Amino acid sequence: MDTYFIGHGAPTVAIDESLPVRPFLQSWLGKMLPTKPKGILVISAHWETEEPTVSVVDRKYDTINVFQAFPDPMPRLRYPAPGSPGLAKEVKELLTKGGFETVKEDSSRGLDHGAWVPLLLMYPDADVPVVELSVQPNRDGTHHYNMGKALAPLREQGVLIIGSGNAVHNLKALGTDDEPVFPWALAFDTWLKDALFNGRHEDINQYVEKAPSPAMAHPTPEHILPLHVALGAAGEKTQAELIHHSWSLASLSYACYKFTAAH
Repeated sequence: MDTYFIGHGAPTVAIDESLPVRPFLQSWLGKMLPTKPKGILVISAHWETEEPTVSVVDRKYDTINVFQAFPDPMPRLRYPAPGSPGLAKEVKELLTKGGFETVKEDSSRGLDHGAWVPLLLMYPDADVPVVELSVQPNRDGTHHYNMGKALAPLREQGVLIIGSGNAVHNLKALGTDDEPVFPWALAFDTWLKDALFNGRHEDINQYVEKAPSPAMAHPTPEHILPLHVALGAAGEKTQAELIHHSWSLASLSYACYKFTAAH
């Protein structure tokens, strides 16, 4: 099973048909994965914790929908995917074996929009078990890359590992769709693509020091860290493929990548 990084962008991806990433995600089951995975592990930018935390849910998830001010039907959308306590326990065990001494469980949290919005389009029947894993914005890219390395055995079991964030994400520096992409956003996005295509994983782990305009592209790191996990889960020798790319508001990158382990 390949691993993936998805640019989930604005929550309105769920309803805004003008966003190009939306039909891409809707075509997922037919084009990217012709068959459904046994389970889905989502590393979401919208679950931030001090220590790695796994959702251990033995029922259908609640949906964290805090978008009452958004247009209909956004406030009414739900994604009642089933949890998978077995997969969650395995995630915790693999992380522990991988050297992560403290891995916590959460049995009450619902799916945040970093998970449910793309999954609503990718698997609209909500019939694939889901486990969510948090990011630690107080830790660096190497920490998250190593999380992914620890989770690599899940790929052989038919588990789909998705990092959900954005390649460029600065909500305080958005423009309009009538403007060209801002140079600093394009520079970071292009650097990331080149580093992925050329297997420069260490540079990506150290993007703060290596990439152009890192503080503008990611003033906070939570939206890039899921990429590190997905990349690490694919292995050190990985082929990266850009499977979708579009921009919104002159600086929000919807770049989506597939990572295939070399054999």
